[in-house]
Amino acid sequence: MGQSYLLGCPEGGEARLLAAVDKVDQAMCKVRDAGKIKARDRIAVLAALNLAFEQTESAANSEPSPAHRKGQTESFSESDNDRLGQLLKKLDHALHQDGQLI
Repeated sequence: MGQSYLLGCPEGGEARLLAAVDKVDQAMCKVRDAGKIKARDRIAVLAALNLAFEQTESAANSEPSPAHRKGQTESFSESDNDRLGQLLKKLDHALHQDGQLI
């Protein structure tokens, strides 16, 4: 949406990062162009939720894991929770001018 951010990524991950940036930008523009929401932080949250929903939807359409076949549920590991927390902190820092997401 016309904003620039300085981001870091693992060596060799530039192409994937740029693809992710493009996907997020498209999702945010789609929410913005719907015309109901103006605040960038809210647009970002809705775009993220839409992308996450699409990802879980495509995962649900794929072959179920052995745990799911047995009726068990999978949960996030401690490292997943740590990585999510770090990501949210980075997002809050990047969006500090518009207010924090959480």
